[in-house]
Amino acid sequence: MRKVWIIGIGTGNPDHVTVQAVEALNRVDVFFVADKGSEKSDLAALREAICARFIRKPAWRIERFEDPRRAEGGPYRAAVDAWHAERERLYERLFFGQLADGEHGAFLAWGDPTLYDSTLRIVESIRARRGAELDCEVIPGVSSVHVLAARHRVAQNRIGESILITTGRKLRDGFPRDADSVFVLLDGEQAFRYCAAEELDIYWGAYLGSPEEILVSGRLADVADEIVRIRAEARSARGWIMDAYLLRRPD
Repeated sequence: MRKVWIIGIGTGNPDHVTVQAVEALNRVDVFFVADKGSEKSDLAALREAICARFIRKPAWRIERFEDPRRAEGGPYRAAVDAWHAERERLYERLFFGQLADGEHGAFLAWGDPTLYDSTLRIVESIRARRGAELDCEVIPGVSSVHVLAARHRVAQNRIGESILITTGRKLRDGFPRDADSVFVLLDGEQAFRYCAAEELDIYWGAYLGSPEEILVSGRLADVADEIVRIRAEARSARGWIMDAYLLRRPD
């Protein structure tokens, strides 16, 4: 049997790696690291740095692979399904081509592997088909939701209220009527602008946990344009950006 670990590594700060994650790292023979192009090479470099810092065992290696891209345009769900199917075929070839029977492989997942990350879903699909040939274990990580709230020094929820975690695509219809605190991830279009006419506060952050971290907070109508400008400048300078934000009505 081969085993695949999906290990959460936090949002950019190696200090986010938990003791449980370190122990898992030291059981892995092969780390699968996606090559997402030169503009995101520092994401792969951080994963390699984490391995070099925490792994004590003498024999391990990194296997790089070219990550498929999701097709643009057309129905969103159909594009995602096709993208995941392509990844599934690739991952299965990696598992049974790069791992010997009894060896352990791993993906180092940004943030937490169970929050808006497709790796676990794809690996579980392979495991369901291959049965006893493949095992999987998940190590939780520090998510961007946790880091964002901590860096802005705000509680994730207010007393007696719930929180909603969603995506920018879902926010296009406006701020949810029955929501109090809304965390927004995966927003490449700054969908908070659809809510700018409402009385809301925003707590925004990019490159959370890293030395390049950027934080902006305030009344949404006052800082929305500033965030759009800062985000565009940061993305242009680095070639990529990961950001998240919390929206909530003022007290």
